[in-house]
Amino acid sequence: METQTGSPILTASGLKKTFTLSRKQRALEKTDSPVKVAVDQLSFTANRGEIFGLLGPNGAGKTTTLRMIATLIRPDEGDVTVDGVSVVKDPSAVRGKIGFLTSELKLEDFFTPDYLFDFFADLHGMDPAAALARKKALFARFGIDRFAEVKVANLSTGMKQKVSLVISVAHEPDIIIFDEPTNGLDVLTAKVVTDYLEELRAEGKTVILSTHIFSLVEKLCDRVGIIIDGRMAVCDTLDAVRDGLSLEDWFFELYRETVGEEA
Repeated sequence: METQTGSPILTASGLKKTFTLSRKQRALEKTDSPVKVAVDQLSFTANRGEIFGLLGPNGAGKTTTLRMIATLIRPDEGDVTVDGVSVVKDPSAVRGKIGFLTSELKLEDFFTPDYLFDFFADLHGMDPAAALARKKALFARFGIDRFAEVKVANLSTGMKQKVSLVISVAHEPDIIIFDEPTNGLDVLTAKVVTDYLEELRAEGKTVILSTHIFSLVEKLCDRVGIIIDGRMAVCDTLDAVRDGLSLEDWFFELYRETVGEEA
């Protein structure tokens, strides 16, 4: 049962996604089954002006869920509505309402931050004057302005992540989806990213954050959904979920109860 803290802006209902496994994948998964159910009847809501965390181990189905929300893959069953628009029926309209930052976003080495921002702003149909003002503000906010004409190949890992973040939110979406946003970052860049997530919430934006880092969820999230083996095990406020325990201790208790083995 979920505790609602604001009006829902995103609703996932009965999501299911199955993938066909190659022989090599079956060997890695240690299974004879030709298919893997990555997400299985998953449902949850994300409210306006909150940071909603999706927490779970690697392979739990977090990234697959986010990719369905972002219209990168189509659910086999179920649907997601984003501000009332269906990802199944109208994926193009959904893309204009969301920003999606993922480690799978690879910036081409020979482009510059300036060019990439202009490209994505144009892709979203932004007014040129508004896009220029937005670029100036975001580049200054993240210290990209000094590197605006430097090719991606010559940027540091942290600066590349900042550029990825900026182009993901160029069009000022109401919902921003982050898949493991601090992975591989130094502590200073990670702090810049987490501070910005809190700024987005303060602006009334909705942030969906997928991670396996307990401390990040405890620091940032208003509510959390625990995904285990493609299913939503629990979805509620942090205080209700933890019941007085640390999130990490509580999670491993839940994991053992759900999977039936030592975590």
